[in-house]
Amino acid sequence: MADKIQNLDEFVQKVDAMKKENKLDLSSDQDLSIAIMNLVSLEEHFFFTAAKTDKTKYYDFIGEIREMRKSLMQKIVKNPEGEIWCISKHLLAASMRLLEVGNKQLNLERKEEAYDLFQKSYQLYNLFWGLNMNLIDVGEIKKIDEGALNKSDTERKGFLGKLGDVLKKALDCCRE
Repeated sequence: MADKIQNLDEFVQKVDAMKKENKLDLSSDQDLSIAIMNLVSLEEHFFFTAAKTDKTKYYDFIGEIREMRKSLMQKIVKNPEGEIWCISKHLLAASMRLLEVGNKQLNLERKEEAYDLFQKSYQLYNLFWGLNMNLIDVGEIKKIDEGALNKSDTERKGFLGKLGDVLKKALDCCRE
């Protein structure tokens, strides 16, 4: 993993080459991931609405939404070894929830708390992409020192910070 993150330029070049060959449409995949987040939220909202209103018809919608979400996730989560499928779903769901709570905190003018929640939301979102773009070898994730990836890491941004740096450069949907 450290080699992959230290070799950022090569990674960005590979992503750019894949974009040119139409093998990778990250801006569409990012939009799709946001849609999946909202579908997970819909599943939750139908559940809570059914429970709060005692109207089982809302439970019936959950299955339809779930099937739609599953079919869309297959477009992004291509190698779901072990529990990667469920991890991916929960990373997106947690990212969406943290974003929503951050928005509420921002509305209450609790900016520092909102910014912290936004950062955590984005870190989870980056972790989702790191897993699903095979940037992460989960077997190599180890805690060396607080915020460090390995003993030669002098920036001490931690794994999620480094992954965020990689993905910021690679997932720039505005670059042609």
